Amino acid sequence: MSKPFGVIPSDPSGVTIAFRPKARSNEQFMALFREGMALVEETANYLDGLGRREAKALKPFASLAYATESMRLTTRLTQLATWLLARRAALNGEEVPPGTADNTVLLLPIVRAGSNKGYADLPEQLRELIEASYKLHEKIYRLESAQHAQSKPAAMQRANPVATQVALIAAAFKGRA
Repeated sequence: MSKPFGVIPSDPSGVTIAFRPKARSNEQFMALFREGMALVEETANYLDGLGRREAKALKPFASLAYATESMRLTTRLTQLATWLLARRAALNGEEVPPGTADNTVLLLPIVRAGSNKGYADLPEQLRELIEASYKLHEKIYRLESAQHAQSKPAAMQRANPVATQVALIAAAFKGRA
């Protein structure tokens, strides 16, 4: 007797595979991957070319801000590219470092540098690249957080601790108003 289409042959429970959400998720990831790799390449080209020339023309304090922010930018993009490459490898069934393929490592939320001293004096294109890297980081963070939440069984998902405390306080004072 043959199994119906979409059923895992080795799965004795006969549970079907949800192909459409998986394919949509992969398409979204690949679009994000291409966006990330393009940003890495654009940033490298800028920092090695026009950015280098613009940095030489800056005043000393702005030059220090340029060095600081370009280093932060390259560090952020290296971390994001590493995450993207590891995730793509996992999706392709390749071996990846422990903790990168199973949603056990989350990217941390970022703090924007727009309020740092000297930021406004940076060349416009560098500020645009920094902003694009923040947006990419936020997209990856949301994707990773959503995938991490979906991978947890409902019983393991934590309740909001603040909401729990508010509910306990409300219950304690119920009827005393």
